[in-house]
Amino acid sequence: MRVSLLLSVLLAVPPAAGTPKAQPLEHLTLDQVITQALENNAALLAERANIGIAEARVLTAGLRPNPVAAVSGDHMDVLGTGFDDINAGGPTEIVVGFEYTHERGGKRQRRVEAARAARSVTELQFRNAARELVLELQNAFIDALLARDSLELARENLGFFRQIVEINETRVRTGDLAQVELIRSRLAALQYETSVRQAEVRLRAALTRLQTRMGRAPSPGFSITGDLERRDLTPLLDDLRRQALENRPDLLALRREAQRASSEVRLELANAKPDLTFGTEYRRQQVNARSNSLTVTLGVPLPVFNRNQGEIERARLEVRQAELRIRALEAEIAGEVETAYQQFLAARGLLETIRSGMLRQAHDVREITDFSYRRGQSSLLELLDAQRAFNETMQGYIEARAEYARSIYAMEFASGKEVGR
Repeated sequence: MRVSLLLSVLLAVPPAAGTPKAQPLEHLTLDQVITQALENNAALLAERANIGIAEARVLTAGLRPNPVAAVSGDHMDVLGTGFDDINAGGPTEIVVGFEYTHERGGKRQRRVEAARAARSVTELQFRNAARELVLELQNAFIDALLARDSLELARENLGFFRQIVEINETRVRTGDLAQVELIRSRLAALQYETSVRQAEVRLRAALTRLQTRMGRAPSPGFSITGDLERRDLTPLLDDLRRQALENRPDLLALRREAQRASSEVRLELANAKPDLTFGTEYRRQQVNARSNSLTVTLGVPLPVFNRNQGEIERARLEVRQAELRIRALEAEIAGEVETAYQQFLAARGLLETIRSGMLRQAHDVREITDFSYRRGQSSLLELLDAQRAFNETMQGYIEARAEYARSIYAMEFASGKEVGR
């Protein structure tokens, strides 16, 4: 699986219009589940739309102020007074003007710089949202695998006791077994049949939750394929910490946010410098005086009261705030990595304990007790006890494999890198 490559493609290609239609898929692997979710999950697509919004803000930041054109008329004889040498009125003037604001201090460059930094923050936040979604999918996929394997175990147990019931029916007919023993074995089979029904419900619920996180409507024909595989890992805690500080997108986003805040300080300092307004006017006089003239103006704001002090101070405080958030997140990441690593060691130790001895012993006990029961050398109670121990051991083994897989994914999530690949 190349999640990073798929994210790069998602960043480069604009989202398709409309709601994506869920395609009927069956027997999906974890990689296929993640691929479908990254393409169709509505919440992730909403996060991705923020990148386009940030890109539009970069475009806006690079725009120059629009020039202003104006046309006016002065001393127009609309009341019919008349302009002559006696009343010395007028003359009528037609004015065509043009003004342009010249931004000083590199405001445009600073705006673009801050907007681009904000866009980078948005991209990293999208990657972090995708990372969180991937962890949710991994855990949901493990839940489905756990439910599937538990169902298979329940069906195996049911099949085992159905065979016992058949044997007991034969033994009752031949007079080799009391009727009450047959009833007890049938009751045990009914209990395991109930366990099968419950396991089927848990599997359907787990598959529904997985499809919901994928961003598709639940389908009765949906299924998954895969195994609660065991990967032998020996990661070093120091390496995981280093990887987390280098690769975690949430931490990288905060660091980029600090850079954006620094750009914002430079922008506000530039905004404190007054802009210059250049203007020119062409005047045409009519009636009793005829002339053409040109006027040139220069407007300079006087920064007597407002020198952008508040915004400059705000931007500087945001820089300090971003630095504190980085320190807080780095400490939090160190704790997350430590916790995930310890959970991984505990899960691996438990799995090794079950695999090294308990599985074989539980299987042997059930086989021996079953053989003895079929020969009439042990009681049904002893068989039920052996079956219960076998079932609990196998269920514990399945859950230990699931917990081990979860611990690997949690460690990958905490470190920001797929440590098991």
